[in-house]
Amino acid sequence: MTPRFAFVFPGQGSQSVGMGADVAEQSPAARATFDEADEALGFPLSELCFNGPEERLRETVNTQPAIVATSLALLAALDEAAETVRIAISPAFLAGHSVGEYTALAASGGCGTPEALRLVRERGRLMHEEGLRIPSGMTAVLGLDAPTLEDICAEATRETEIALGDAAYVHPGAGKVVVANDNAPGQIVISGAERALALAGDMAKARGAKRIIPLAVSGAFHSPVMAPASEAMAAVLTTATLVDPTVTLIANSTAGPLTTAADLRKELSRQIASPVRWTTTIEYLVDRGVTLFVEVGPGQVLAGLIRRINKDARTVSVGSYAEIEPALEALAKLIRDERGES
Repeated sequence: MTPRFAFVFPGQGSQSVGMGADVAEQSPAARATFDEADEALGFPLSELCFNGPEERLRETVNTQPAIVATSLALLAALDEAAETVRIAISPAFLAGHSVGEYTALAASGGCGTPEALRLVRERGRLMHEEGLRIPSGMTAVLGLDAPTLEDICAEATRETEIALGDAAYVHPGAGKVVVANDNAPGQIVISGAERALALAGDMAKARGAKRIIPLAVSGAFHSPVMAPASEAMAAVLTTATLVDPTVTLIANSTAGPLTTAADLRKELSRQIASPVRWTTTIEYLVDRGVTLFVEVGPGQVLAGLIRRINKDARTVSVGSYAEIEPALEALAKLIRDERGES
C-alpha cells in the first residue's frame, strides 16, 4: 500500500522576521532556493525574511512572496535531507492556505520557483492596491459555525446595501461581507467592506461569538472587495508558464482537485475573491485516506487547525531546520507501518 500523506503550506499571517535564516545557513538546497527567489524578484527578499524590518515584511506585496520563498526553501531542505537518508517522500496530495496555494503550485511541478514568486508578488500588489480603493478588512470570529456566520453576513450585507443606497454600486465589494476563511470548527474569518464588516461583528457577538478579532491585513481578502484584483490576476495568468501538475493540488475555492494547467489558471485568479474552504479541504483529504499532514513553512498554524478539524489526524511541522529530522522520522514510521514493518 502506498503511504497516504499530504504536504500543506501556510498563508499570510505565518510570517516573522528571521524565518528561513537557520535553514538557509545549514542547507545548501534551501540557500539555493532563496538565491533563486532574490534573482527572480530583483531584490534581496531573503534579507527581508532573515532580518526584516518587520514593517516591510508585513507589507502584503512582500509578505506573500516571502512566505512562499521560505516554505519552498524548507521543502528543498526536507527533500535534500530525505535523499541523504534514502527516504522517498512523495505526497499523495498538496494543499496551501490562501497564498500557500502558490507554494503548492511550485511543489507540484505546475511551474518553476521563479515563476511562482513573480506571480505571487503581482498577486500581493493587486490585492494591496484593491484594499486601498475601499475601506475594508477581515475579522476572525471564534465560537460560531460557518452556516450561522453565512446567515449573519448575508443579513449584514442586506442592511448595509439598503443603508448605502446607490453608493452600494460604486464598487463590487461596497456594502458586502462574507465568510472568507472556513479555517476550522469555531475558527472562521469574515471579510468585507468596513461598514458591513463592523455590523456583522456586532451581530456575531449578539449570536454568542466568544471573540471577535480584527486582523492586521491591508484589505478584505477572499471577498467581493477583491473582485477587480481577481480579474486583473486572470489577465496576468494568461501569459504565465504553467503546466499540468505532477501531484494533485486541492483548490482553496472548491476543495476539489486541480490536475491540469487550465485548472490552475482558473483557480489562481478565482481564489483571490473566493472563500478559502480549508475545513472541507482537510475533510476531503482524510476521506481519501490521508493519515499524516506535513506542514511545510513558517509557524504551526495549519497543524493546529487540522487537529481541530479531525482529532485523529496526525500532523508534523517543518518550520525550521531543527524540525526536519522529526518530520523525516514521522514519514519513515508511516512508510514502515503501511508496509507492516516493525
